[in-house]
Amino acid sequence: MLPCEMTADGLQGRAALVTGAASGIGRAVAQRLHDAGMHVLSVDVRPDPDGPGLPFAADLTLAQANAAAVDAARVRFGRLDVVVANAGVQHVAPVQEFPLERWETIVSLLLTSPFLLAKHAWPALRESDAARLIVIASVHGLVASPYKSAYVSAKHGVLGLVKTLALEGAGDGIAVSAVCPAYVRTPLVEKQIADQARVHGLPEEEVLEQVILAPQVVKRLIEPAEVADVVAFLAGPSGRLFTGVPVTMDQGWTSR
Repeated sequence: MLPCEMTADGLQGRAALVTGAASGIGRAVAQRLHDAGMHVLSVDVRPDPDGPGLPFAADLTLAQANAAAVDAARVRFGRLDVVVANAGVQHVAPVQEFPLERWETIVSLLLTSPFLLAKHAWPALRESDAARLIVIASVHGLVASPYKSAYVSAKHGVLGLVKTLALEGAGDGIAVSAVCPAYVRTPLVEKQIADQARVHGLPEEEVLEQVILAPQVVKRLIEPAEVADVVAFLAGPSGRLFTGVPVTMDQGWTSR
């Protein structure tokens, strides 16, 4: 097992698994934890060999790939202290046009994968003295928007999973939480603009103001690094106080 040294943020020498780590929030999280001195397994369907941490290729819509990712982290690092379930995809369409295969992919990646990661990582997390399971959920785990039936359903479901795992993990010192940001400046959001324009009947240049930022009090996108800072806090010593809860960074969305 690799040694673990205590530092101000409590992360030096610990081991983390981050999914969806090739871009966007996942890459920012992997970089932030890596910079703090953690050993990071950066998991993605197409990992970036030049990205932070150790790249590992896995299609997390497949059950066995989740087990393989956990096993890879344990073999490589000899321990696993933090799991960050971030991988996600999106599809925007009215329910009558929503393809079943897109529903199944989204639910597999956003809900079933965090469950499987927890299932397989649980023995290692029980051995850690600072175990964290952190799910990157969304404000859409708390509220709904039209034309996102699969995404909203999966994000609501994953908050229920977080609450359940927090109850199961409390006796073993495993803290389980969800980060719920509003829209973040990522490729996932950028790829929505054309679909949002189509379903709302708007020009693409009006989508950001009239759809994406409309529910927010603060009219700007969140940066991936800002989400990564919250994850690093939850992974650190004070993060043990947050379990079974959504940590909301929604730019005032749910205050209305």
